Order: sequence, then C-alpha cells, then structure tokens
Amino acid sequence: MLAALYVSGPACATDEAPPAAVQIEPHIALLLPLKSPVFGRAAGIVQQGFMAAANNQPLPLPIIAYATDSESQEVAALYPKAIANGAVAVAGPLTRDGVAALAAATEISVPTLALNVGEMRGLDQLYFFGLSAEAEARQVAQLAAAAGLRGATLVSTGTPLSARLSQAFAAEWKTLGGDVLKELTYGNNPEVLADLPDSPGNMVFLAADAAKARMIHPYIDIAIPVYAISQLFNGNTDTLTNYDLNNTRFVDMPWLLQPEHPAVMVYPRPEQSLEPDMERLYALGIDAFRLLQIMLNNTYRTELPLDGVTGQISLNSNHQFLRKAIPAQIRQGRGQPLDTRQLAVPPNDRSLTPVPPLPGGEGYGKSLREINAIP
Repeated sequence: MLAALYVSGPACATDEAPPAAVQIEPHIALLLPLKSPVFGRAAGIVQQGFMAAANNQPLPLPIIAYATDSESQEVAALYPKAIANGAVAVAGPLTRDGVAALAAATEISVPTLALNVGEMRGLDQLYFFGLSAEAEARQVAQLAAAAGLRGATLVSTGTPLSARLSQAFAAEWKTLGGDVLKELTYGNNPEVLADLPDSPGNMVFLAADAAKARMIHPYIDIAIPVYAISQLFNGNTDTLTNYDLNNTRFVDMPWLLQPEHPAVMVYPRPEQSLEPDMERLYALGIDAFRLLQIMLNNTYRTELPLDGVTGQISLNSNHQFLRKAIPAQIRQGRGQPLDTRQLAVPPNDRSLTPVPPLPGGEGYGKSLREINAIP
C-alpha cells in the first residue's frame, strides 16, 4: 500500500507490503483495514493523513502499509509478519475488534499505537489513540457542570452508539454531582419531547447526529441549554443545518473549528474534498504520526501534552492518549470555539480544569460512527 522513501524524498504509494524476498529494512508499519468493504475508505483517509504528516516531518525510515480485510481475523498474524520484515514501530489496527485481537493474541515487541480505544489496558509497548465518541460525551458533561448546570435530560435516538453516548454522559454527570432528570428516546415522535424540565440549571444532552438533531432541536425550548458531541456538527459549510441547531454547544477538533490556526495550517489539506467525518479521520492520521514519533523518541515528558490537530492530547497510566476537543457553540450558522477560561469550575472537582483553545485561537458520518460502534 503505502511506503515512504528514506529521508532523501517524500512519501509515495505502493500496492502491497514488501514480499519476503525483498531485503529486510527497518521501517514503520501501518496496519489498516484497507481491503475491507466497510472500513476501507476510512482506513485510506487515515493513511493519507498519516503520510501527510510524515511528508511534513520526514523520518529516516520508510513507511509501509499492511492491508487487511478483517482486522479481527488477520491482525494477529500480520503484526508479527511486519516485525519480521523489520518494523521498528507500528500504527494500527483501526477498529475496536482489531485492537482487541492484537492485544489478546500477540506479543507487542516494538512501540505500537493502536488507532482505537477499548476496555483493555495497555501493555509495555502498546498504546491507544482514537476518536472516542464516549470520551467526547464525558467532556461535554464536564463542560456543562463547569457552566453551573446540575439537571440533565438525555435524548437518544435508539441506535447502539446513541445509547453508549447517553450512558457515558450520564456516568460522568453523576460522578460530578449532577442529576439525570429524564432519559428519552426519540423515534420520530415529537410528543416524547413534551414537558422537558426547563428550570434554571437544567440542560439537554442530545445524543444524535446532525440529521436527527435537526428534527429534535425545534421541540426544545430555546431557554434550555443544549449540549452534544461532534457528530452533530457537519462543518461550517453546512450553514442550513447549523442554523437549525443554533446555540447548541458541542466539542470538536481544531482541524474543523480552527482551520486557519498556524498549528493546523502547517499540515496540508486532502487533495479531494471530504465530508466532515472523513476530515476527522484524516486529522487522526496526522496526530497518529506525531504521537508515534514521540513514542519512538521516548519524549513523553517533554512533548506532552501535545497541541494536536484533533485536540489537546495527554497520556494516562493505562497507556491511553486522551484527546480534549475544543468546546464550541453554533452561532449564526457557524460553529465557533468558546473561550473556556470564562467558565466557572466547581471548587471541589479538580477534574474539571477547562481546556483552552490553541494559542491565539478565538476562544460523524457513517464510517466514523461505524468504527466507534464496533462492540
């Protein structure tokens, strides 16, 4: 699939990993489901972002892609093959099932960055990084609590991902001392949205994508603050949808919210126009390359937290790279970053330190949802 020339040239593409007859050379391996009919396009976009970052900051190593069809069935055999071919670091797999298979069946012998998160703990050289929808839901709960809200109504749409988002928000919300007042499932019947608690200090968490959110939002009293995650935001080119979601607060990445920030502009945009969920995966590839450099150089203490194009990235004790997205609000048809320094933080909760925007700043489409939805 992909390979990068040595430091003397930019990255280039090939169709397959090197055959066994080729002389073994040290390289960085990309394990992605590029042959998958479901995840192939998403994997290709992650690959493009990874290579864009590599071309921007080239390493003296080639980058070789190892393509799979079903990660859960193939990755346990493909990982040691990459190591035998000379891989000194690995990025991937991409799906949750693939990550679980890698962690359960394979000895992790080189720095390895799995591009998804799950319930497993990291091993000595296995780290995790991904666009976790549940992490965004927890961050939204923190932001709402920091704004002084204490009662929440959860509105889901009946999908497995929507249910998981509601559960993640509710768990964090209760930990922070908030009350869950109602849990509603919207199934195209607006009557379930009648009599939403609208007393001061109450809010709605909307676990819905943009299409469903547009149907739900008009039935929510304008006086009730509405919060959501990034799947609600289709980018600032979709002004019609954004006007229908006016005043909704959400979180998303600098790649979409601050495209003109110098720390974002340094990386090239995709040559083809992409929908927002694919832009997010492209940004994931960029930050994955940057994190793998930190792992290779063992510079965790000096380079973390990292101001990534996906958000501010830190590392916890479970070998998970945690991403804090930018708080934003839809105003006049545009998603605009909020200055979180103006939010009050409950004095007894040290976990609610507001996340500032990138220095100098103004304060999910199908494939991405499917990647997040894998059990």
